[in-house]
Amino acid sequence: MHELKANAFLSYTIGILIFFIGVKLNSQFTLLRKYHIPEPVTGGLLAAFCILFIYQYTGVTVSFDLHTRDILLVYFFTCIGINARFSDLISGGKPLLILLALTLAFIIIQDVVGLTGAALVGADSAVGVMAGSASLIGGHGTAIAWAPDARNAGLDNALEIGIASATLGLVIASLIGGPIASLLIKRYRLCANLDEAPVVGIAFDDQASESIDHLNIMSVILVIHIAMIFGYILNESLTSFGFKLPLFVSCLLTAIVMSNVIPPIFPRMQWPARTVALALVSDFSLGLFLAMSLMSMQLWTIAELAGPLFVILAMQTFAAIAFIFFLVFPLMGGNYQAAVLSAGFGGFSMGATPTAIANMTAVTKTHGPAPTAFIILPLVAAFFVDIANAFVIRAALAW
Repeated sequence: MHELKANAFLSYTIGILIFFIGVKLNSQFTLLRKYHIPEPVTGGLLAAFCILFIYQYTGVTVSFDLHTRDILLVYFFTCIGINARFSDLISGGKPLLILLALTLAFIIIQDVVGLTGAALVGADSAVGVMAGSASLIGGHGTAIAWAPDARNAGLDNALEIGIASATLGLVIASLIGGPIASLLIKRYRLCANLDEAPVVGIAFDDQASESIDHLNIMSVILVIHIAMIFGYILNESLTSFGFKLPLFVSCLLTAIVMSNVIPPIFPRMQWPARTVALALVSDFSLGLFLAMSLMSMQLWTIAELAGPLFVILAMQTFAAIAFIFFLVFPLMGGNYQAAVLSAGFGGFSMGATPTAIANMTAVTKTHGPAPTAFIILPLVAAFFVDIANAFVIRAALAW
């Protein structure tokens, strides 16, 4: 078997090409736009299936160096932090607590569904855990981290099952969020508050009067880099005290503080919050991150674990959709913000936080801003979930 591995530069370049293929496909097919399938998802999935075809008929594996992709994730969440205002966080206090409670409940439900599915198909119960919150809400990182514990519980191929579940979950998450929001918006005739400024993205029909040149783009990048430097320092400090957070969470928090402290102290400074220049950098970072994530999926690893795993993940998908329609949407207010959050919940409950943001961005670009959703969901999905999930996974494996 031969392997073709693209280095970081080539992977970055291919990611841009894949993104533009997704843009072209979305412009050609109304169905993709109607159900708010993000452009990088369209291009990334097409690339992943092309790579699967190459593997099936030539035996050659294609892989990518994703170092640049991981930096883009930090860029994106730093942009969200720069756009955030404490007033948004205060107004989102109650919704944040409700979303947190719903998420904690769904972590337990996800593992119950996984264990039930494993019992129905006659698989080891540890398969249900690895195809539950360990790989779906947890994502690839959590699945890899908990694979040794599942192996100790008697599941020899725990790592392969966890990675396959997380990969397939990412695909499902990319495809269900937009249609869920589209159905809710249409059914309940929901509208955005157009007076609110978008936290992420630029609307498709927005004719911005703000001029864009190299100076404001460079000033945005400078502020992002300064926030990332302080975020890295914060992350290292927290790690030294035994409190480990993903780097993008530390940068998100640092950027929030900077964006709410610096402008009042220096009112004449042109701070880039909620500018078109920042939105462009944000959209670029998120779109390319997601395109690179999806194009790098090795789908043949999923095919090799088909059968019982597909049954369990089908049950997980049905549980997630039902949970969103009957609990998330009504309890989050049953309004436009709730519909956008429903798209996001579909993204991170089956995939990852960036998928959730991409789902919500695709919706808000068409229907209007939902700033509260973009503030509270990353805090819940990226900050609280990993801590709670660790306790639930340990309990599920022990049970």
